Amino acid sequence: MLKLSYWIDELSKWAGALGAIATFVLALLIVYDTSMRYIFNEGSVALQELEWHLFDILFLLGLSYALKHNKHVRVDLFYARMSAKFKEIVQIITMIFFVIPLGLLVVWFSWDFVLQSFLQGEMSPDPGGLCCRYIIKSFVIISFILLILQAISETIKAFYRMGELK
Repeated sequence: MLKLSYWIDELSKWAGALGAIATFVLALLIVYDTSMRYIFNEGSVALQELEWHLFDILFLLGLSYALKHNKHVRVDLFYARMSAKFKEIVQIITMIFFVIPLGLLVVWFSWDFVLQSFLQGEMSPDPGGLCCRYIIKSFVIISFILLILQAISETIKAFYRMGELK
């Protein structure tokens, strides 16, 4: 089971790397777009939409990466004072009863949303905007599947650590 956890962690690591690349490209695009707009009086709707798409990608791919590195928001006021075993129990309960079901709900309800976008060939409503909106919308499904997998990995590791605490 730890081997499965390792592979899921690697997948989240790659998602985080892709998010980091999206961050770098986003920063370059913002500098370019701002320079073009304010220095040369030239703006691009497509570039502005691409900036939003890259931000979506970095945010969505960051979900599983943040879970892997234990960087999600938590009330540390109480959590910091708990025993190691109790922390593992809280981790398992959180993953099984909150993170995984939430991820499954988002994937379930997003599926038709993405499929409809694909079948309609949804494009930006703005002149000069980007085409293929289903690509960015599919990142909702991809990212929450990655989040579910990472929650499974965290559950496996928590059970393993609980076994070591005995």
